[in-house]
Amino acid sequence: MLRQIFAVCAGHPSEIISLSKIAGEITDAGTLETIAHYLNLLDEAYLVSPLLKYSSREVRRRSSPPKVAPLSNAFLAATSMDVSPLPDTNPAGWGRWVGNACIAFAIGCEQTVQYWREEPMEVDAIFSGSWGKWAVEIKTGEYTSRDLAGLLEFCRRNTEYLPIVLCDENHTDTAHRLGLDVLSWEEFLWSGIPPK
Repeated sequence: MLRQIFAVCAGHPSEIISLSKIAGEITDAGTLETIAHYLNLLDEAYLVSPLLKYSSREVRRRSSPPKVAPLSNAFLAATSMDVSPLPDTNPAGWGRWVGNACIAFAIGCEQTVQYWREEPMEVDAIFSGSWGKWAVEIKTGEYTSRDLAGLLEFCRRNTEYLPIVLCDENHTDTAHRLGLDVLSWEEFLWSGIPPK
């Protein structure tokens, strides 16, 4: 079964996947319980980490399946059949790798990391911990104010969280124009989010 879990992860390289997606692709009896057990072992070995859905209501948080985030892009490289993505030749893949690296870094810095999605809106990550409370969008190319609609809506509903965009140094104008905090993802990967 563990080999099947890795095969499913390899079939979706460079992305954070949900527990329900893994269970949907493995149809053996007792799959969900077995997968949860193996993912717990992988979590204890610091290979992956479950990301719970953000909700102010405990019932909704517990009823939503977690997503699984690899804690090292080396895991993504080892399970991928393709060459590691480059920003010029595979911008979408590159964006997923950078996003995963940022989330893994935050988890490694002992921040609580969650995800938020309420169709059609979503936020890449919700951080809370010693850095404070942040709603985070990670962008590796050009983006528009429409691409930040989920971030703005989440922060409107959850005023204790501050919005921040982690992006390329040369793509900060849109976030600045909206009055959002901006940090280059490269700087973030060196030092995290500085305290306000």
